[in-house]
Amino acid sequence: MAGSHKDAPEPTDSAYYKAKYQSIEDLPSVGPATAAKLREIGFKTVESIAMATTAELINAGIGEETAGKVIEAARKSIAITFVRGDELVEIRKQIKQLTTGCPSLDTLLKGGLETQSLTEFYGEFGTGKSQICHQLCVTVQLPQEQGGLAGGALYVDTENTFRPERIQQIAKRFGLDPDEALRKIIFAEAYTSDHQMVLLDNADEVIKENNIRLIIVDSLTSHFRSEYLGREMLANRQQLLNKHMHKLMRLSRAFNTVAVITNQVMAQPDAFFTKGVQPVGGHIVGHMSHTRFFLRKGRDNIRIAKLTVSPSLPEGEVPIRITEQGIESDEEI
Repeated sequence: MAGSHKDAPEPTDSAYYKAKYQSIEDLPSVGPATAAKLREIGFKTVESIAMATTAELINAGIGEETAGKVIEAARKSIAITFVRGDELVEIRKQIKQLTTGCPSLDTLLKGGLETQSLTEFYGEFGTGKSQICHQLCVTVQLPQEQGGLAGGALYVDTENTFRPERIQQIAKRFGLDPDEALRKIIFAEAYTSDHQMVLLDNADEVIKENNIRLIIVDSLTSHFRSEYLGREMLANRQQLLNKHMHKLMRLSRAFNTVAVITNQVMAQPDAFFTKGVQPVGGHIVGHMSHTRFFLRKGRDNIRIAKLTVSPSLPEGEVPIRITEQGIESDEEI
């Protein structure tokens, strides 16, 4: 039953509400042996357990009854189940926006990328997807009055595209110390789709300890696309992608972070009169991505960023440029 504003706990930046339990050992029914099992399978914080399913804990060897009690306690610790619409407005006030560092993109987004939301940038190679990710790793470190989130970034790289030198270049533009900017980026290279999923499954403690406010997976589908070949493997690939993206969204909501993925594209054979492409991953990725940007090359070294999907914003597109200083509005040049 929904409570009143007066009775509801105060929201915080780290979760829907301040957790009653600070570590998994504090949860009822969690002794040293159970805690060890939970940590072994990647559940290292109360927030991550609150977002887990009973089946995930049972598969790790924890009894069904214990699993249910642990998850229930964790969820009650950080959130309430039902709220009135006016209370939801208050809860959503904790959602922050992160500037892209590009005024024209921020205008399309009415301020920037939202926390507790998944933003996807898709396009052909060379359209600027990874460049935008590098810039976001810098802008997230800016103070809130400058459009940042005063936090760090977690970067999962699947295509060997991350370049620390690029971070140093962009940091100078925003008045940040280049070396300090690099220290606030936690980097991991994923070598397979399984490795990619394991990295995210074990990320909650890293996020909490390093004040991570931005999670990037660049790119989401690269390994899945190369490892799951043929129509007979499609269902399994989509199932794993779905699980992976749900984990990303759980982390984003539990820790109030911005979640960003990049995605490859594939040709549309039925597009006769235009150079048609569509993002890889089909409906699974499409349904999970709250905001989607299609990046394409224009004339004179211009890139076009088109907002194609948003729960609250109209479609639109703007020209941008990739310069030595990062991603900039075309009119800034």
